[in-house]
Amino acid sequence: MAEWKEEVALVTGAGSGIGRAAALAFANEGARILVSDVQVKNGEETVRMVREIGRDAEFVAADVSKSTDVEHLVCQAVKLYGRLDFAFNNAGIEGVMATTSDCTEENWDRTLAINLKGVWLCMKYELQHMLDRGRGAIVNCSSVAGLVGFQQLPAYTASKHGIVGLTRTAALEYAKKGIRINAVCPGVIHTAMVDRILAEHPDMSLVAGEPIGRMGTPEEIAESVVWLCSGRASFVTGQALAVDGGWVAQ
Repeated sequence: MAEWKEEVALVTGAGSGIGRAAALAFANEGARILVSDVQVKNGEETVRMVREIGRDAEFVAADVSKSTDVEHLVCQAVKLYGRLDFAFNNAGIEGVMATTSDCTEENWDRTLAINLKGVWLCMKYELQHMLDRGRGAIVNCSSVAGLVGFQQLPAYTASKHGIVGLTRTAALEYAKKGIRINAVCPGVIHTAMVDRILAEHPDMSLVAGEPIGRMGTPEEIAESVVWLCSGRASFVTGQALAVDGGWVAQ
C-alpha cells in the first residue's frame, strides 16, 4: 500500500542514477514528483517513467550552484502542487581525480559549488516553504567519502564531508520545528559516475573495496532515501546513513 497520496517530493539530479531511482521510489509510494536536472532530456525521461507508473511528475531544469535557479525550482514545486513535503538534494559531480597538490583551483571551485553550495542553496529555499507548513523531511546525498578519506578526490571528499556537517547543523536548528534532515552516504554504486571513474582509471578496483563483494544499485539507495522521509523514520534526524556494503565498517 502506498504511504502517500498528495505529498510532493523534489529530487535534484534526477535525470539518471540514484536521483532517477529515488524519483521512481517516491512515486511508487504515492508521492507527486518534481524532477530537476541540468540535463533536460534525461530529466524529461524520468518524468515519463514516473507518469508511466501512474503518478504525477513535472520537470524543471536547474543548476543547483545558482541561487536564482534553485529559488525558482523550489517556488515551482509550490506553484505547481501547493506544497513541498520532501526533498532529496542529490545533484553532484565527482570532479577531476588528482592528488591534493595537483587538484586545480578550477576543479575545487566547481566541485564545491555544485556539491556543497548546491545542497546549502536547496535547503535554504526548501526550508522556507517547509517552515510555513510546520513539517517536512530533507535528505542530502553525501557519500562514504563524506565519512572517510578518499585518495585523489580531495574536492569531492571535502564537499561530501561538508554535506554531513551541514546536515547535522540544520537538523539541530529545525528539529523542534517539525522538519527532519538527514544524509545518505552511498558506497560504490553502479552509476554513470562510477562508470566514468573506472573508464578513466581502469587500474582501480572499487568493487574490491566493498566487503559485501559487489557494487550497490541506485534502487538500494533510493529505498533508504524514501525510508528517511517516511513516518517510519519519524525519530531519525541529523544522521549520516551509510548505505555502503560495509565500506566504512572496515
